[in-house]
Amino acid sequence: MKAGAALGLDFGTSGARACVIDHTEQVLFEAQVDFPRPREQSPHDWADALDTLLGALPADLRSRLAFCAVDATSGTVLLTDAGLRPVGPALAYFDARAHALALELERSLPRPLQLDALARLLWLWREHGGPRVVHAMHQADWITARLLGRAPPTDWHNALKTGADAASASWPDAVRALPPGALLPAIVAPGTELGRVGRAAARRFDLPPALVLRAGTTDGNAGFIATGATRPGQAVTTLGSTLSLKLLSSTRVDAPEYGVYSHRFGPLWLASGASNAGGAVLRQLFTDARLQELSSRIDAETDSPLDLYPLPAPGERFPVRDPLLLPRLQPRPADDAAYLHGLLQALAGIEAAGYRKLAELGATPAAAVFTTGGGARNPAWTRLRERALGLPVHLVPHTQAAFGAARLALRGTRLLPSPDPGAFHGD
Repeated sequence: MKAGAALGLDFGTSGARACVIDHTEQVLFEAQVDFPRPREQSPHDWADALDTLLGALPADLRSRLAFCAVDATSGTVLLTDAGLRPVGPALAYFDARAHALALELERSLPRPLQLDALARLLWLWREHGGPRVVHAMHQADWITARLLGRAPPTDWHNALKTGADAASASWPDAVRALPPGALLPAIVAPGTELGRVGRAAARRFDLPPALVLRAGTTDGNAGFIATGATRPGQAVTTLGSTLSLKLLSSTRVDAPEYGVYSHRFGPLWLASGASNAGGAVLRQLFTDARLQELSSRIDAETDSPLDLYPLPAPGERFPVRDPLLLPRLQPRPADDAAYLHGLLQALAGIEAAGYRKLAELGATPAAAVFTTGGGARNPAWTRLRERALGLPVHLVPHTQAAFGAARLALRGTRLLPSPDPGAFHGD
Protein backbone atom coordinates (compact mmCIF):
# COMPACT_ATOMS: atom_id res chain seq x y z
CA MET A 1 0.00 0.00 0.00
CA LYS A 2 1.36 3.40 -0.97
CA ALA A 3 2.04 5.90 1.83
CA GLY A 4 -0.21 8.91 2.14
CA ALA A 5 0.51 12.06 0.16
CA ALA A 6 0.32 15.72 1.18
CA LEU A 7 -1.34 18.55 -0.75
CA GLY A 8 -0.15 22.14 -0.52
CA LEU A 9 -2.37 24.93 -1.85
CA ASP A 10 -0.83 28.34 -2.47
CA PHE A 11 -2.96 31.42 -3.13
CA GLY A 12 -0.69 34.26 -4.26
CA THR A 13 -1.18 37.63 -5.87
CA SER A 14 -1.45 36.51 -9.48
CA GLY A 15 -3.00 33.07 -9.07
CA ALA A 16 -3.12 29.79 -7.18
CA ARG A 17 -1.00 26.65 -7.27
CA ALA A 18 -1.25 23.09 -6.02
CA CYS A 19 1.59 20.74 -5.17
CA VAL A 20 1.35 17.12 -4.04
CA ILE A 21 4.33 15.37 -2.44
CA ASP A 22 4.87 11.88 -1.09
CA HIS A 23 6.28 10.94 2.32
CA THR A 24 9.85 11.49 1.02
CA GLU A 25 8.92 15.00 -0.24
CA GLN A 26 9.16 14.00 -3.88
CA VAL A 27 6.82 16.08 -6.05
CA LEU A 28 4.04 13.96 -7.54
CA PHE A 29 1.85 16.64 -9.09
CA GLU A 30 1.75 20.38 -9.69
CA ALA A 31 -0.90 22.64 -11.20
CA GLN A 32 -1.48 26.36 -11.56
CA VAL A 33 -4.39 28.68 -12.34
CA ASP A 34 -4.18 32.43 -12.91
CA PHE A 35 -6.65 34.94 -11.52
CA PRO A 36 -8.47 36.79 -14.34
CA ARG A 37 -7.93 40.22 -12.69
CA PRO A 38 -5.22 39.91 -10.02
CA ARG A 39 -5.62 43.45 -8.73
CA GLU A 40 -9.40 42.97 -8.46
CA GLN A 41 -9.47 39.44 -7.07
CA SER A 42 -12.41 38.35 -4.93
CA PRO A 43 -13.43 35.32 -2.85
CA HIS A 44 -15.33 34.16 -5.93
CA ASP A 45 -11.99 34.01 -7.79
CA TRP A 46 -10.41 32.08 -4.92
CA ALA A 47 -13.28 29.59 -4.87
CA ASP A 48 -13.07 29.08 -8.64
CA ALA A 49 -9.31 28.54 -8.40
CA LEU A 50 -9.76 26.00 -5.60
CA ASP A 51 -12.35 24.12 -7.67
CA THR A 52 -10.04 24.09 -10.70
CA LEU A 53 -6.98 22.89 -8.78
CA LEU A 54 -8.79 20.12 -6.93
CA GLY A 55 -10.56 19.08 -10.11
CA ALA A 56 -7.20 18.72 -11.85
CA LEU A 57 -5.92 16.14 -9.36
CA PRO A 58 -5.64 12.68 -10.94
CA ALA A 59 -8.11 10.27 -9.35
CA ASP A 60 -5.47 7.79 -8.18
CA LEU A 61 -3.48 10.59 -6.54
CA ARG A 62 -6.58 12.17 -4.97
CA SER A 63 -7.34 8.88 -3.23
CA ARG A 64 -3.87 8.89 -1.62
CA LEU A 65 -4.16 12.32 -0.03
CA ALA A 66 -3.67 12.22 3.74
CA PHE A 67 -2.85 15.84 4.62
CA CYS A 68 -3.53 19.32 3.24
CA ALA A 69 -2.47 22.85 4.18
CA VAL A 70 -3.19 26.25 2.62
CA ASP A 71 -1.01 29.33 2.38
CA ALA A 72 -2.22 32.68 1.10
CA THR A 73 -1.22 36.32 0.86
CA SER A 74 -0.35 37.96 4.16
CA GLY A 75 -2.73 40.69 5.26
CA THR A 76 -5.65 39.83 2.93
CA VAL A 77 -8.85 39.74 5.02
CA LEU A 78 -12.64 39.51 4.83
CA LEU A 79 -15.77 39.37 6.98
CA THR A 80 -18.27 36.50 6.66
CA ASP A 81 -21.66 35.46 7.95
CA ALA A 82 -22.36 32.24 9.88
CA GLY A 83 -22.46 30.30 6.61
CA LEU A 84 -18.98 31.57 5.65
CA ARG A 85 -20.44 33.78 2.93
CA PRO A 86 -18.44 37.04 2.50
CA VAL A 87 -20.10 40.20 3.80
CA GLY A 88 -18.71 43.02 1.70
CA PRO A 89 -15.53 42.70 -0.36
CA ALA A 90 -12.26 41.09 0.62
CA LEU A 91 -9.46 43.61 1.08
CA ALA A 92 -6.18 42.37 -0.37
CA TYR A 93 -2.85 43.26 1.19
CA PHE A 94 -2.25 45.86 -1.55
CA ASP A 95 -5.61 47.60 -1.02
CA ALA A 96 -4.93 51.13 0.28
CA ARG A 97 -8.45 52.06 1.42
CA ALA A 98 -7.58 51.48 5.09
CA HIS A 99 -4.29 53.40 5.08
CA ALA A 100 -5.61 56.27 7.21
CA LEU A 101 -7.07 53.80 9.70
CA ALA A 102 -3.70 52.04 9.93
CA LEU A 103 -2.07 55.32 10.92
CA GLU A 104 -4.80 55.82 13.55
CA LEU A 105 -4.17 52.38 15.01
CA GLU A 106 -0.41 52.92 15.08
CA ARG A 107 -0.98 55.97 17.26
CA SER A 108 -3.39 54.26 19.63
CA LEU A 109 -2.11 50.68 19.97
CA PRO A 110 1.20 49.57 21.49
CA ARG A 111 4.23 48.83 19.37
CA PRO A 112 5.57 46.63 17.85
CA LEU A 113 2.20 45.25 16.74
CA GLN A 114 1.69 44.89 12.98
CA LEU A 115 -1.64 46.54 12.18
CA ASP A 116 -2.18 46.78 8.41
CA ALA A 117 -4.59 43.84 8.18
CA LEU A 118 -6.37 44.88 11.38
CA ALA A 119 -6.99 48.30 9.80
CA ARG A 120 -8.53 46.60 6.76
CA LEU A 121 -10.86 44.61 9.01
CA LEU A 122 -11.84 47.80 10.84
CA TRP A 123 -12.57 49.48 7.49
CA LEU A 124 -14.71 46.53 6.44
CA TRP A 125 -16.58 46.63 9.74
CA ARG A 126 -17.31 50.33 9.43
CA GLU A 127 -18.62 49.82 5.89
CA HIS A 128 -20.33 46.42 6.20
CA GLY A 129 -20.47 45.46 9.88
CA GLY A 130 -23.65 44.39 11.59
CA PRO A 131 -25.46 41.40 13.08
CA ARG A 132 -24.90 39.31 9.95
CA VAL A 133 -21.12 39.34 10.45
CA VAL A 134 -19.89 36.40 12.52
CA HIS A 135 -16.30 35.82 11.43
CA ALA A 136 -13.24 37.98 10.72
CA MET A 137 -10.95 35.86 8.58
CA HIS A 138 -7.71 35.83 6.66
CA GLN A 139 -7.65 34.60 3.06
CA ALA A 140 -5.99 31.30 4.07
CA ASP A 141 -8.61 30.76 6.81
CA TRP A 142 -11.50 31.20 4.38
CA ILE A 143 -10.06 28.80 1.80
CA THR A 144 -9.35 26.24 4.53
CA ALA A 145 -12.92 26.71 5.79
CA ARG A 146 -14.29 25.70 2.39
CA LEU A 147 -12.55 22.36 2.80
CA LEU A 148 -13.16 21.93 6.52
CA GLY A 149 -16.82 22.96 6.44
CA ARG A 150 -16.44 25.39 9.35
CA ALA A 151 -14.37 28.40 10.37
CA PRO A 152 -10.95 27.22 11.57
CA PRO A 153 -8.46 28.77 13.99
CA THR A 154 -5.89 30.92 12.23
CA ASP A 155 -2.15 30.34 12.30
CA TRP A 156 0.17 32.72 14.08
CA HIS A 157 1.92 33.72 10.82
CA ASN A 158 -1.29 35.05 9.26
CA ALA A 159 -2.32 36.55 12.59
CA LEU A 160 0.80 38.71 12.90
CA LYS A 161 -0.32 41.57 10.64
CA THR A 162 -3.77 41.56 12.21
CA GLY A 163 -2.30 42.73 15.50
CA ALA A 164 -1.41 39.43 17.20
CA ASP A 165 1.31 39.45 19.84
CA ALA A 166 4.07 37.43 18.19
CA ALA A 167 5.71 36.32 21.44
CA SER A 168 2.57 34.89 23.06
CA ALA A 169 0.71 34.05 19.82
CA SER A 170 -2.44 35.67 21.19
CA TRP A 171 -4.68 38.68 20.55
CA PRO A 172 -3.90 41.64 22.84
CA ASP A 173 -6.84 43.02 24.80
CA ALA A 174 -6.60 46.29 22.85
CA VAL A 175 -7.13 44.37 19.58
CA ARG A 176 -9.99 42.30 20.97
CA ALA A 177 -11.68 45.52 22.12
CA LEU A 178 -12.04 46.84 18.57
CA PRO A 179 -15.35 46.02 16.79
CA PRO A 180 -13.93 43.32 14.49
CA GLY A 181 -11.51 42.09 17.18
CA ALA A 182 -14.18 40.09 18.98
CA LEU A 183 -14.75 38.12 15.76
CA LEU A 184 -11.13 37.06 15.30
CA PRO A 185 -10.38 33.33 15.44
CA ALA A 186 -8.23 31.49 17.93
CA ILE A 187 -4.52 31.30 17.08
CA VAL A 188 -2.60 28.03 16.67
CA ALA A 189 0.83 27.04 15.44
CA PRO A 190 1.29 26.51 11.69
CA GLY A 191 0.87 22.82 10.99
CA THR A 192 -1.62 22.24 13.81
CA GLU A 193 -4.21 19.58 12.98
CA LEU A 194 -7.58 21.28 12.39
CA GLY A 195 -9.73 18.25 11.64
CA ARG A 196 -10.81 16.10 8.73
CA VAL A 197 -12.19 17.38 5.48
CA GLY A 198 -15.87 18.25 5.69
CA ARG A 199 -18.45 15.92 4.21
CA ALA A 200 -19.60 18.42 1.58
CA ALA A 201 -16.07 19.06 0.28
CA ALA A 202 -15.22 15.35 0.37
CA ARG A 203 -18.25 14.56 -1.79
CA ARG A 204 -17.82 17.50 -4.14
CA PHE A 205 -14.16 16.89 -4.87
CA ASP A 206 -14.06 13.12 -4.27
CA LEU A 207 -11.55 13.57 -1.45
CA PRO A 208 -10.75 10.84 1.08
CA PRO A 209 -12.93 11.29 4.20
CA ALA A 210 -9.82 10.79 6.35
CA LEU A 211 -7.98 13.73 4.73
CA VAL A 212 -6.56 15.89 7.56
CA LEU A 213 -6.49 19.68 7.23
CA ARG A 214 -3.60 21.42 8.96
CA ALA A 215 -3.16 25.09 9.78
CA GLY A 216 -1.24 26.87 7.05
CA THR A 217 0.89 29.98 6.80
CA THR A 218 1.47 33.05 4.65
CA ASP A 219 2.69 32.72 1.07
CA GLY A 220 6.00 34.36 1.92
CA ASN A 221 6.65 32.00 4.81
CA ALA A 222 5.58 29.01 2.72
CA GLY A 223 8.23 30.02 0.19
CA PHE A 224 10.77 30.12 3.01
CA ILE A 225 9.67 26.68 4.25
CA ALA A 226 10.08 25.34 0.72
CA THR A 227 13.82 26.07 0.81
CA GLY A 228 14.47 23.85 3.83
CA ALA A 229 16.31 26.60 5.75
CA THR A 230 16.26 25.73 9.46
CA ARG A 231 19.26 27.28 11.24
CA PRO A 232 19.98 30.77 12.60
CA GLY A 233 21.86 32.83 10.02
CA GLN A 234 20.26 31.10 7.05
CA ALA A 235 18.50 33.63 4.87
CA VAL A 236 16.23 33.60 1.83
CA THR A 237 16.11 36.40 -0.73
CA THR A 238 13.16 36.37 -3.10
CA LEU A 239 14.04 38.10 -6.36
CA GLY A 240 10.56 39.03 -7.47
CA SER A 241 8.94 42.33 -8.34
CA THR A 242 10.55 43.58 -5.14
CA LEU A 243 13.49 42.32 -3.08
CA SER A 244 12.14 40.36 -0.10
CA LEU A 245 14.59 39.31 2.61
CA LYS A 246 13.90 36.72 5.31
CA LEU A 247 16.50 35.76 7.92
CA LEU A 248 16.29 33.11 10.64
CA SER A 249 17.42 34.72 13.86
CA SER A 250 17.87 33.63 17.45
CA THR A 251 16.54 37.02 18.54
CA ARG A 252 13.40 38.89 17.57
CA VAL A 253 13.73 42.18 15.71
CA ASP A 254 10.93 44.64 14.97
CA ALA A 255 11.38 48.06 13.39
CA PRO A 256 8.08 49.33 11.93
CA GLU A 257 9.81 52.42 10.56
CA TYR A 258 11.69 50.11 8.17
CA GLY A 259 8.82 47.69 7.63
CA VAL A 260 10.84 45.07 9.55
CA TYR A 261 8.96 42.49 11.61
CA SER A 262 9.60 38.98 12.94
CA HIS A 263 7.44 35.89 12.62
CA ARG A 264 7.56 33.29 15.35
CA PHE A 265 9.27 30.31 13.73
CA GLY A 266 9.54 27.39 16.13
CA PRO A 267 12.30 28.27 18.62
CA LEU A 268 13.58 30.99 16.29
CA TRP A 269 12.37 34.22 14.71
CA LEU A 270 12.00 34.89 11.01
CA ALA A 271 13.04 38.51 10.51
CA SER A 272 11.64 40.03 7.34
CA GLY A 273 12.13 43.21 5.33
CA ALA A 274 11.42 44.22 1.76
CA SER A 275 12.82 46.89 -0.53
CA ASN A 276 10.66 48.61 -3.12
CA ALA A 277 13.45 47.97 -5.62
CA GLY A 278 13.51 44.74 -7.58
CA GLY A 279 12.57 42.95 -10.75
CA ALA A 280 9.63 45.23 -11.53
CA VAL A 281 12.07 47.85 -12.79
CA LEU A 282 13.93 45.30 -14.92
CA ARG A 283 10.64 44.20 -16.48
CA GLN A 284 9.82 47.80 -17.34
CA LEU A 285 13.08 48.09 -19.26
CA PHE A 286 13.67 44.67 -20.85
CA THR A 287 11.84 41.54 -21.94
CA ASP A 288 12.78 38.22 -20.33
CA ALA A 289 14.58 37.14 -23.49
CA ARG A 290 16.50 40.39 -23.64
CA LEU A 291 17.46 40.10 -19.96
CA GLN A 292 18.86 36.63 -20.59
CA GLU A 293 20.82 37.74 -23.65
CA LEU A 294 22.26 40.85 -21.98
CA SER A 295 23.14 38.97 -18.77
CA SER A 296 25.31 36.56 -20.77
CA ARG A 297 27.48 39.53 -21.76
CA ILE A 298 28.10 40.80 -18.23
CA ASP A 299 31.50 40.24 -16.58
CA ALA A 300 30.31 39.73 -13.02
CA GLU A 301 33.87 39.80 -11.65
CA THR A 302 34.19 43.49 -12.44
CA ASP A 303 32.44 46.51 -10.93
CA SER A 304 30.10 48.73 -12.88
CA PRO A 305 30.92 52.47 -12.60
CA LEU A 306 27.20 53.31 -12.55
CA ASP A 307 25.56 54.58 -9.35
CA LEU A 308 21.91 53.52 -9.74
CA TYR A 309 18.96 52.84 -7.41
CA PRO A 310 16.29 51.02 -9.44
CA LEU A 311 12.99 51.97 -7.83
CA PRO A 312 9.74 51.71 -9.83
CA ALA A 313 8.48 54.95 -8.22
CA PRO A 314 9.65 57.45 -5.59
CA GLY A 315 9.97 56.14 -2.05
CA GLU A 316 11.93 53.48 -0.19
CA ARG A 317 11.46 51.98 3.30
CA PHE A 318 14.11 49.23 3.56
CA PRO A 319 17.07 49.10 4.00
CA VAL A 320 16.82 52.92 4.13
CA ARG A 321 13.68 54.81 5.06
CA ASP A 322 13.06 57.68 2.70
CA PRO A 323 9.53 58.14 1.35
CA LEU A 324 10.85 60.76 -1.06
CA LEU A 325 13.83 58.82 -2.42
CA LEU A 326 13.84 59.21 -6.19
CA PRO A 327 14.69 56.37 -8.58
CA ARG A 328 18.20 56.65 -10.03
CA LEU A 329 18.02 55.13 -13.50
CA GLN A 330 20.43 57.48 -15.21
CA PRO A 331 22.89 57.75 -16.82
CA ARG A 332 21.96 55.03 -19.28
CA PRO A 333 24.91 53.86 -21.38
CA ALA A 334 24.44 53.14 -25.06
CA ASP A 335 25.37 49.52 -24.34
CA ASP A 336 22.34 47.83 -22.74
CA ALA A 337 24.55 45.10 -21.24
CA ALA A 338 26.56 47.76 -19.39
CA TYR A 339 23.31 49.33 -18.22
CA LEU A 340 21.94 46.00 -16.95
CA HIS A 341 25.28 45.37 -15.21
CA GLY A 342 24.77 48.59 -13.26
CA LEU A 343 21.16 47.77 -12.41
CA LEU A 344 21.95 44.26 -11.17
CA GLN A 345 24.92 45.54 -9.18
CA ALA A 346 22.69 48.15 -7.55
CA LEU A 347 20.11 45.51 -6.60
CA ALA A 348 22.87 43.32 -5.16
CA GLY A 349 24.05 46.28 -3.10
CA ILE A 350 20.53 46.91 -1.77
CA GLU A 351 20.23 43.24 -0.79
CA ALA A 352 23.57 43.33 1.06
CA ALA A 353 22.57 46.55 2.84
CA GLY A 354 19.30 44.89 3.84
CA TYR A 355 21.04 42.03 5.63
CA ARG A 356 23.41 44.49 7.30
CA LYS A 357 20.40 46.48 8.50
CA LEU A 358 18.77 43.37 9.98
CA ALA A 359 22.00 42.61 11.83
CA GLU A 360 22.22 46.20 13.07
CA LEU A 361 18.69 45.85 14.44
CA GLY A 362 19.80 42.80 16.43
CA ALA A 363 19.16 39.80 14.18
CA THR A 364 21.58 36.93 13.82
CA PRO A 365 23.96 37.95 11.00
CA ALA A 366 23.38 36.22 7.67
CA ALA A 367 25.80 33.34 7.09
CA ALA A 368 24.33 31.81 3.91
CA VAL A 369 21.71 33.01 1.47
CA PHE A 370 19.23 30.85 -0.40
CA THR A 371 17.57 32.44 -3.38
CA THR A 372 14.15 32.14 -4.97
CA GLY A 373 12.06 34.10 -7.44
CA GLY A 374 12.38 34.96 -11.11
CA GLY A 375 15.96 36.26 -10.89
CA ALA A 376 17.31 33.26 -9.01
CA ARG A 377 18.56 31.49 -12.15
CA ASN A 378 20.52 34.44 -13.53
CA PRO A 379 24.22 33.45 -13.13
CA ALA A 380 25.55 37.00 -13.58
CA TRP A 381 23.20 38.40 -10.96
CA THR A 382 24.04 35.53 -8.60
CA ARG A 383 27.76 36.23 -8.83
CA LEU A 384 27.26 39.98 -8.37
CA ARG A 385 25.21 39.19 -5.27
CA GLU A 386 27.87 36.88 -3.85
CA ARG A 387 30.47 39.58 -4.27
CA ALA A 388 28.26 42.20 -2.62
CA LEU A 389 27.19 39.92 0.22
CA GLY A 390 30.54 38.27 0.81
CA LEU A 391 28.53 35.07 1.27
CA PRO A 392 27.66 31.99 -0.77
CA VAL A 393 24.34 32.17 -2.60
CA HIS A 394 22.53 28.85 -3.03
CA LEU A 395 19.89 28.01 -5.62
CA VAL A 396 17.47 25.61 -3.96
CA PRO A 397 15.65 22.84 -5.84
CA HIS A 398 12.20 23.85 -4.60
CA THR A 399 11.13 27.46 -4.36
CA GLN A 400 7.36 27.41 -4.85
CA ALA A 401 5.17 28.32 -1.90
CA ALA A 402 2.85 25.42 -2.77
CA PHE A 403 5.73 23.03 -2.11
CA GLY A 404 6.32 24.71 1.26
CA ALA A 405 2.63 24.35 2.11
CA ALA A 406 2.81 20.67 1.14
CA ARG A 407 5.83 20.20 3.45
CA LEU A 408 3.90 21.87 6.26
CA ALA A 409 0.91 19.62 5.57
CA LEU A 410 3.12 16.53 5.64
CA ARG A 411 5.20 17.35 8.71
CA GLY A 412 2.73 19.40 10.72
CA THR A 413 4.04 21.12 13.81
CA ARG A 414 7.16 18.93 13.67
CA LEU A 415 8.38 21.20 10.87
CA LEU A 416 8.38 24.19 13.23
CA PRO A 417 9.01 22.67 16.68
CA SER A 418 7.52 24.63 19.55
CA PRO A 419 9.94 25.46 22.36
CA ASP A 420 9.08 26.14 25.99
CA PRO A 421 7.15 29.45 26.26
CA GLY A 422 10.00 30.91 28.29
CA ALA A 423 12.34 30.43 25.33
CA PHE A 424 10.72 33.37 23.50
CA HIS A 425 12.12 36.79 24.19
CA GLY A 426 11.05 40.08 22.72
CA ASP A 427 14.53 41.56 22.60
